[in-house]
Amino acid sequence: MKLKGFILAALFCVTGTQAAQQKVIYGDDNRRDVYEESDTMLLELAKSTAALISTRGLSDDGQGMMKINGRKLGQARNFCADEPYGNQIAAANCSGFLVAPNVLVTAGHCVRSLSDCKNYNFVFDFKTTHSGQTEYKVPKSSVYSCKKVVKTVLNNWGDKMDYAVIELDRKVTDRAPLKYRTSGKVANGEDLVVIGHPSGLPTKIADGAYVRNNSQSAYFSANLDTYGGNSGSAVFNSRTGVIEGILVRGETDYARNGSCTVSYRCSNDGCRGEDVTRITNVAEILN
Repeated sequence: MKLKGFILAALFCVTGTQAAQQKVIYGDDNRRDVYEESDTMLLELAKSTAALISTRGLSDDGQGMMKINGRKLGQARNFCADEPYGNQIAAANCSGFLVAPNVLVTAGHCVRSLSDCKNYNFVFDFKTTHSGQTEYKVPKSSVYSCKKVVKTVLNNWGDKMDYAVIELDRKVTDRAPLKYRTSGKVANGEDLVVIGHPSGLPTKIADGAYVRNNSQSAYFSANLDTYGGNSGSAVFNSRTGVIEGILVRGETDYARNGSCTVSYRCSNDGCRGEDVTRITNVAEILN
């Protein structure tokens, strides 16, 4: 989900929040599934990231697990044969991350009101664990609901601030809150990695990015490989594992290739870049 892409949204019939926040591939496609990742730091960080899934997108299997329901992304988007992840389901509308035992941060355009918040479950462990996986289930203990919207900010004009802070219905005890920058700002050209749910897919880790434009006070821009559904994703400093910001806006996701659809592609320094709200602007967690 990114604040743009309304024409393509109409063509591809995506959800309202996804229509608002499109994204893109810069250079090589650096996305990979959790089971493909070998970096122990990134695997640990991924545990504390969550998917925002509609309450209607989950069903109880009667055995202590919640099934995650969704349509295959390739069918929903009419993917070309060589477009990756077409056989995986799209279930998440946005992404988020844990910053305190019962506090989660996401994008402001994902949760604009308490009503929005109550319509979501906040689901950890929505990930692919092996090649060819077709069914996705998580323990009930990995599923949380919204207790309170601590703060939501969405400025489409001016400083373009975009974030939301959510109080969950209970404390998360089986994974650690993530560390985040509390002062200063990320360095020009710093290496970055994003963890979230592009186009609603199971967790993807995408590195190989860097800060491209660091001039704005509310956000910075980078060549992150992100899509609708990545909105609210944690953007980490690749060296330290500390959160630098929240993925909120970017370039168009998809383009037509004849009769089918492929990811929109840009050079590493091309197109508009992906915008990331600086985590240091989220006063509610700094205090």
